[in-house]
Amino acid sequence: MAKWTPKHEAPEPLEGPVVGTITGGTILWFVLFLVQVPFYGWFDDRDLTWWIWTCLAGAGLGLIGIWYVRKREAAIKRAEAGRDQEA
Repeated sequence: MAKWTPKHEAPEPLEGPVVGTITGGTILWFVLFLVQVPFYGWFDDRDLTWWIWTCLAGAGLGLIGIWYVRKREAAIKRAEAGRDQEA
């Protein structure tokens, strides 16, 4: 097998309201969890309780994501401030 090589360069990463996006997604996962909890018996009867726990896991991982992107943005701002001071 021949090694695959890209035919064009990768585009620049998109920067946007990352913290807001991750926070919104985390809230959505948690709301979905809360909406499904009252119907636990229905999900259990159909062997679909994984839906509920998937929503809770999404909310938990979202909390980690919020922490991560806030630290990332702070590091980017520190690096930009350092470059501005050097110039």
